[in-house]
Amino acid sequence: MNGAAPAGGRDHGLVDIAVIGGGINGAGIARDAAGRGLKVLLCEKDDFAEGTSSRSGKLVHGGLRYLEYYEFRLVREALIEREVLLASAPHIIWPMRFVLPHSAEQRPAWLVRAGLFLYDHLGGRKQLAPSRGLDLAHAPEGEPLRPGFRRGFEYSDCWVDDARLVILNLIDAFDQGATVLPRTRAMAARRVGDAWQLEMLGEDGATQLVRARALVNAAGPWVRDVALGVAGLNSAHSVRLVKGSHLVVPKFWSGPHAYLLQNDDRRVIFVNPYGDKLALIGTTDIPYDGRAEDVAIDDAETAYLLRVLRRYFRAAPEPGDIVHAFSGVRPLYDDNAKNPSAVTRDYVFEVDGRAGLPPLLSIFGGKITTYRKLAEHAMQRLSPWFPKMSSAWTAGRPLPGGDIASFADFAAGLARDYPDLPQELVHHYARLYGTRARKLLGTARSCADLGRHFGANLFEREACYLRDAEWATRAADVLDRRTKHGLHLTPAQRAAFEATIGV
Repeated sequence: MNGAAPAGGRDHGLVDIAVIGGGINGAGIARDAAGRGLKVLLCEKDDFAEGTSSRSGKLVHGGLRYLEYYEFRLVREALIEREVLLASAPHIIWPMRFVLPHSAEQRPAWLVRAGLFLYDHLGGRKQLAPSRGLDLAHAPEGEPLRPGFRRGFEYSDCWVDDARLVILNLIDAFDQGATVLPRTRAMAARRVGDAWQLEMLGEDGATQLVRARALVNAAGPWVRDVALGVAGLNSAHSVRLVKGSHLVVPKFWSGPHAYLLQNDDRRVIFVNPYGDKLALIGTTDIPYDGRAEDVAIDDAETAYLLRVLRRYFRAAPEPGDIVHAFSGVRPLYDDNAKNPSAVTRDYVFEVDGRAGLPPLLSIFGGKITTYRKLAEHAMQRLSPWFPKMSSAWTAGRPLPGGDIASFADFAAGLARDYPDLPQELVHHYARLYGTRARKLLGTARSCADLGRHFGANLFEREACYLRDAEWATRAADVLDRRTKHGLHLTPAQRAAFEATIGV
């Protein structure tokens, strides 16, 4: 690199922090840093949240099962963050009750009860209902279960639209002056004087350059690839790739509650409502040695998840009921645990930057629930290089669209403002966009004002909004990450949409 952008490229000049990676950790750090008055650039080689952060179990939770591995600090931090995040984005995060049928073969009832007591009190729960025991022989939550499960427990956690959480952090970072670059790959970085010089390759094939006083490696599964392959630095830490796969099937029980099932291998499986008509089943925990880009569910994982469902439910889904399946690679910090389920979900920072050198901060591990706290800790680690930056600020600030006191009241108000639109459609806009829904809808008064109808609740106006305001340039960006319309379109409808916006 010679310090000048090639013809047709772009030189972004000097920034304080350049972030590599557009998953939840990178997005959270970009937002936090921009809000402290720092000049920020973030680049992501694919679409935002495409690699890992849209392939989670979609929960903001403390991690009840991590108590068995004595991860008390991590669980406490996650439970505290659960409350913070719920308050910051009530349109994409909401409470959910989880029914845990008791299986004496796995864990004694006293142990489950003790774990739930800790879970209720470890993080200073304020907004969510406490746990309780259930008589599943008579409670409606026991109706779909096999008759052998007569006793159970119920506790609270939260649902989250994971990909939208990433996007909302990036929107806030952008609104505070950050440069946000999707489909822009970090190619090479080297220290030149008091700054990193980072060369990036855009989707159009043009090279882009930026100089940064600090470099943040938030590449998730690719963190070591970036450290060594881009920055040319060896790392003392590593990540352990663990594959988690999920099934989507038609919802097969009544009620808004979810289920947490103990399996005979001591793992737990979540069975969660996914919208109004679907259910999300997962996850598996399998060591993964392949390329993170190639991860996919296999037949053994499908059989495993369906077998757990058959053990508990009277009318469990069959292979032919599967609507969709997906896999993600969790980049867990490698703590040398033999059991993949026991690998810590905590995070570790590595800072390469001696006195007088611009630092590289690399992130190993982490989970969606603690991303905001991770970002604060990352800024603490970088504070010696930025002594004049302002203090932490994200804990009490809503994410874009989240300035809502009561989601139910907000959704009802939006429906009153747009009385001639279908209620289901207005609720969809309220859920995904919160108070920004009015920016999307504008003066629309009927479905005819929303442009072409592609099927289900997808209209042209929403696709254009996502292109203009949320960096969506391909069909999958809209259908699979910014929204979940793809689950509700027929193959022909999806093909028609792809032909319009581009695959």
